[in-house]
Amino acid sequence: MGRKKKVPLANGSSADATIVPFRGDVEHWNEYLLDDGTVLRMKSIVTEVARLDGEYDAEGNPAYVVNSTNVTHVSAPEDLKKGGR
Repeated sequence: MGRKKKVPLANGSSADATIVPFRGDVEHWNEYLLDDGTVLRMKSIVTEVARLDGEYDAEGNPAYVVNSTNVTHVSAPEDLKKGGR
């Protein structure tokens, strides 16, 4: 069983939750070609998963709060880079 903690909610309140250990798999990049020729790559990396104690969605599944961080990689054309031609 995971450790317990209070998790802040979007409405300003907090809820009791259980931290759920997890194993990371492959975190895929999403790639976007911008109209200015830049390639923007992004991925979200999960840092913590908390299951809200006694909270469920409309289908009866447990409710989770997921903390994550975004990683971004930019590959811009030379003419858009600082000092570019």
